[in-house]
Amino acid sequence: MDGLSAEGTTALQGLENGATVSEVSPTTTSVGNRKQGKHKIKIPGFVKRGMKSPKADTNTVDAASPTVLFSFEENLRQKRLCEASQQLIAREDHLFGRGEAREHANGECGESEEDELQRDYEALLVQVWLAVEASLGAGPGERETLRSAALCILQEEEQDRRWQEEPGAELPLWRPRHCRRNHDDLLRKVVEERMDNAEDPNGAEKLATPLKKEICKLGKQVKEDLLKVAREVKACYPEEFGVCKVYAWLYHQAFSGRLAKMAKPDLDINDTSYLLGWVYTYYPKEVLKHKELEKDIDGEALGPLLPEDVLCPLEDQYLSHKESQVKEWMSKALRKEEDEWRGGSLPELIMDQYYFSAIAIDVIQAVDGVLKEAVTILGDISKAQRIICQLETFFISYRRTFEEFMKGKRRNTEAVIKANLASIEQFKEFVEKLGDTLPKDTKKNCQSILSSMEDIAYGYFSNIIHENLKTQYRQLGTAAWLSGGFQAVDELERHIQDCQELKPTCKQELVSRIHTQVMVEYVKRLMKRKLKLKDREQQEAAASLLCEDSRRLRTVFTDAGSEEVWLHEILPKIAEVLKLQDPGAIQLEVVTLARDYPDLSKDHISALLHLKSNLSSAQIKRINQSLVENRGSVGSLGTHSFFSSIHVKWTTKIM
Repeated sequence: MDGLSAEGTTALQGLENGATVSEVSPTTTSVGNRKQGKHKIKIPGFVKRGMKSPKADTNTVDAASPTVLFSFEENLRQKRLCEASQQLIAREDHLFGRGEAREHANGECGESEEDELQRDYEALLVQVWLAVEASLGAGPGERETLRSAALCILQEEEQDRRWQEEPGAELPLWRPRHCRRNHDDLLRKVVEERMDNAEDPNGAEKLATPLKKEICKLGKQVKEDLLKVAREVKACYPEEFGVCKVYAWLYHQAFSGRLAKMAKPDLDINDTSYLLGWVYTYYPKEVLKHKELEKDIDGEALGPLLPEDVLCPLEDQYLSHKESQVKEWMSKALRKEEDEWRGGSLPELIMDQYYFSAIAIDVIQAVDGVLKEAVTILGDISKAQRIICQLETFFISYRRTFEEFMKGKRRNTEAVIKANLASIEQFKEFVEKLGDTLPKDTKKNCQSILSSMEDIAYGYFSNIIHENLKTQYRQLGTAAWLSGGFQAVDELERHIQDCQELKPTCKQELVSRIHTQVMVEYVKRLMKRKLKLKDREQQEAAASLLCEDSRRLRTVFTDAGSEEVWLHEILPKIAEVLKLQDPGAIQLEVVTLARDYPDLSKDHISALLHLKSNLSSAQIKRINQSLVENRGSVGSLGTHSFFSSIHVKWTTKIM
């Protein structure tokens, strides 16, 4: 570059107390008035007396070499700025009697020599600042000049320091130069100019609003320039410059200032989303964490791109909009579903196997989509909690609508319930998947609402089955049962087979629930004390019948897919108590039964032993007392609750 461009002149404004390089010529003639009217030009010094100068260029010639010597003008012309700086520093030391040169100086220097030295410094600094100004657009040759300029700046900084440490020295009027500070100020102006003149990147026309285009343009400029610094400019600077960090800080400030001006409260929601996306995601991840930049840039040290007082209103605007959006989508999905229910429509039959409702998919996709967008935009899933907390309100409305529909008797009621059982299952899985994203109380409430809906829906089908089995249930624990066993097994199997068009996992859950309910009803009827087993023969017959009923029930529920396999052992263990005759053996078996079923109470034991008429009340009391005494010592192996569902009456009469 042969001269200072118009842009370069602008960039150099204010380098030293607000003046340009052309404004720094001397204005006094008196040596005694050197420090007035003279402009202080700042260039760092790097090489100490008696130390080897840093090697900045392969063409650098050692000043001490007797073979080849370049003049200052020749070094300047060839852009060997580091060597030119060394020559001026040597002249300065000699002229002002600093260090070793002091012994040979008479304390005064000619004004013409001082003026000439100052003019040479000015000429050198012009070339240094031109090299720095052009650094982001420099070619290979210009980068070599920049490399020399960077060393020159360090040399001038070192010379400033050495003068400040010189006791009683009268500094040249241009010292200290503060070349490093002026270098950083120039870079700031270069960065601002490049940001002001940033060009639209490819594809910017696809962005819908001017603000989006502007943000994208600035963000891409930051990224491209920082990559250029890392790939090309960094190699031109000594490591102690930390030039990547300097550029990162300057671009961070420039980008931040421009975004802050755009971040107005009345922004369109799409513009707000795009701006927040750059602040929280694109800038930190695609720029600062770029694989070529993250080793040289400390993103944490840069701080947030926008201050909290600017970000908070934007976040609130975005979250409020998404909150309302999710509410509307969920309400719309529920209204659509309810209209189909009440219109008598049958749900979709998936693969001719089970009924299916789209409400869960519609709601989950809406919430999950907004959640993922919010995480992308805001960079933190915890900030999106207020959006997904709307699920609780939706589930309350969903349950109320579902319960009201079930009260009516419509031809599509069973099909709708079956379809919604699949949806409830999907909702439960989604809530569980959200994990800690949902606040604990909200998650607990959502799970409770969905569980209550399941109970209502499964109860609809199980109640029909139990209603049809009432007659057979009444015979349990009676003489009729003792003579023929549980006659409901075949009918129970038929009812279970009728539970078709349910999602397989839902059918399995329904069968498991019916399994538990049938076993509870069986044992409850047995403990109503309607049957008296007077002797060993009757007791063994009853025990045999219990085992046979258990076997048949086990077959039915196992074939149907029940997961409650632990229920298979209950009737055989009760049968063992009925079969035993020795009070001591009975006592031991009762303790074992209590170990396996921790919710077995003495009331249950009393009702069970009351079937054995040959046991006296005193013996029953002793067995119960033994249970109380031994329960703590034998521990508990069982984890299932069963007997707590069986309420025993009239136990006081037994005791």
